[in-house]
Formats: sequence, structure tokens, C-alpha cells
Amino acid sequence: MLDGLFRKILGKSESSKDVAKRRLKFALIYDKLEVSDDILSDLHRDIVEVISRYFEIDKEALKLDIRRADNLSSALIVNTPILSARRKKNPSKR
Repeated sequence: MLDGLFRKILGKSESSKDVAKRRLKFALIYDKLEVSDDILSDLHRDIVEVISRYFEIDKEALKLDIRRADNLSSALIVNTPILSARRKKNPSKR
């Protein structure tokens, strides 16, 4: 517990053990959901395309994560820096 606190305060990165543990969790979740790398790649591309219609985003920093919400479901987490909102090119008159 204190190790995690010191790591946050001192800005140290995760240990290789923690990184490996996190990657294994992701691999097990993806495997259980039967999500292939191709599907994740397509999903990533589609999400970037849709979000980019409304916001200017850092496309390289977008991260997808699938987490177990409970024993019965998983959650898709999308995290991306929003640089600015897009303006409509031709505003419609109402």
C-alpha cells in the first residue's frame, strides 16, 4: 500500500510485474469475450471516426479498455483527450 503511494508521489512508473499482470487481465477478458485484434482495431478506427465528427481529438492518445463490471457483464471504456469542439460548417436555419 505504501509502495503505491510512494510511486504516485515520486512519479515512478509501474513495475514490470504490474504491467504484465494488467496485460494478462486484458488478454483473459478479451479471450472470454472472443474479441479478436481485428475487431479491436476496427472498433478503434470507427470510434475515432465518429468522435472526430464532433470533436478534435488526439487520435494517437485514444485508448480502449474492456473491464469486468461484475460476473455477468463487461464495460467498454474509451479515453481520449479532447482538444476542441468542432463547429458545424453549414448551420441549418430553424
